[in-house]
Amino acid sequence: MTQQMPPPDQSDLFGEPAAPAPTQRSRPATQPLAARMRPRVLADIVGQEHLTQADGLLTRLIKSNRFGSLIFYGPPGCGKTSFAEVIAHETQSRFVRVNAVMSNVAELRDILATARKSSDTPTLLFIDELHRFNKSQQDLLLPDVEEGYVRLIGATTHNPGFYVNPPLLSRSHLFRLQPLATEAVAGVLARALADVERGLGARRCTAAAKVLADLAVLCDGDLRRALNALEVIALSLPEAAAITEKEIEVFARERRIRYDADEDEHYDTISAFIKSCRGSDPDAAMYWLAKMLAGGEDPRFIARRLVILASEDVGLADPLALPLAVAAHHACDFIGLPEAELTLAHATLHIACAPKSNSATLALAAAHHALKTQPVQPVPLPLRDKSGAASKQAGHGKGYRYSHDYPENISGQDYLEKPLSLYTPKNAGLEMRIVERLARWRDLKTQIKARPGA
Repeated sequence: MTQQMPPPDQSDLFGEPAAPAPTQRSRPATQPLAARMRPRVLADIVGQEHLTQADGLLTRLIKSNRFGSLIFYGPPGCGKTSFAEVIAHETQSRFVRVNAVMSNVAELRDILATARKSSDTPTLLFIDELHRFNKSQQDLLLPDVEEGYVRLIGATTHNPGFYVNPPLLSRSHLFRLQPLATEAVAGVLARALADVERGLGARRCTAAAKVLADLAVLCDGDLRRALNALEVIALSLPEAAAITEKEIEVFARERRIRYDADEDEHYDTISAFIKSCRGSDPDAAMYWLAKMLAGGEDPRFIARRLVILASEDVGLADPLALPLAVAAHHACDFIGLPEAELTLAHATLHIACAPKSNSATLALAAAHHALKTQPVQPVPLPLRDKSGAASKQAGHGKGYRYSHDYPENISGQDYLEKPLSLYTPKNAGLEMRIVERLARWRDLKTQIKARPGA
C-alpha cells in the first residue's frame, strides 16, 4: 500500500518554513502507541548506537545528504522504519512509503513516473518488507535508482543476500540492525508511560522498573511489540492504576515466539539445533528444539534432521542412534503433536549425549573424491556376476574365494584392483571395537597373502 501525501501535509518531515513543528502534528485518534512514539530525530533512535554514533558512516551520509540507496536489515521492531522517517525529515526529501506486500508493478510505475517529473525535489522511496518484491519488481527500480530520480530505502527482516537482487544490492549501502537490548526497550517504555503528548501520560499509570524490564524481556527486542503491549495493558486498567507483575503474567501466557517458518529464523534455529547435537550439548539442543516446537515447526522436519545427524555425526560410535531416529520420525507421523514432542526430545537427547563419529561421512567423501580424481576401477573378474553362459565363458567369478570358508571370514582376497584406504574408524564409543577388529583382519590378510600359492 502506498502512502504519498502532498508537501503541505508532510511539512514536519520536509522541513518547510511555514510548517508546524513536528510535535504539533495531528495524529489519528486510533494511532498505536508505537507509531506515536516513533523517533523524530536520529538522536532519538535507541539501541542502534553502532549506526547513530556521531562519526559513523550513516550519520555522515545523512548530514551530508550525499547517499544513494540504503537497505536496513534486522528483526521486527528494531527501528528500520524510524530510520527511514528520520532520514526523510533531516534531508527534506519527498517521502513515499510502499508496503511490498500490498504493492504491484503498476503502482511502482506510477511512483517512479511522478519522481521523474519532480526531479527538483528528491524523492525518498521507502519500501517496507522489500524481500516480498519479486525479481521483476526489484528490476523495475534499477533505472531510476541508477539515475538518481529516487533514493531507495528498503527495510527487510530477511537476509538481503538471499532476497534482494544482486544489481540492486550492489547499488545500496547495507546496514544491519540488532534486536534491542532489554535496557533500551524498558527505557522507551518508561518514557511512553510518562509522555503526556504522545504517550500514555494522560492516564497517569505507573510501573516499577522491574515490571517494565520483564515486559521488555518478553518482547524479544521488538520495541513496537513492547509499546503496543504496554498500551493494551494500560488501557485495560483504570486511570492512575499501577501496572504490576500480575498484568505482565497475563501477557506472558499469550507470548508468541518469533519464528518464521521457511525463512531466516527457520534456518538459523535448525542450524543451532544441529550444531548443539553435534557438539554434545543436550541443554542447548533441548532449548532449540523447544523453540522450534513453540514456533510451529513441522515435527517431521525436525525428525528428518535427527535421522541425518544419526548417520552424519554419530555413525558407528553408537549404531542405535539411527534406528532410534527413524523410529522417532515414524512416531511423529502416527502420534502427532503434542505427544510427538516427547519422542523428539527422546531422540534429541540420545543423539546429543551419544559418542560422536563422522567416519561414515568422511569415508563417503573420500570415495567420491577417488572417483573424481582417479581412473574408474573395473570390477575384478572374481567379483563379477557369473550368471549366464557368456559371463562364465568370459571368466566372471573365476577365482572368487567364499569368505565363510575361511577363519573369521577373511580369505585374503582383494576387492579392488588397486586397494584404497577410505574408511578410518575413530576411537569413539562402539567404533573403538571396529578399530581393533580391522587391525586384526589386516594382520590375518597379510599372513594369508604371505603363504605359498596364495
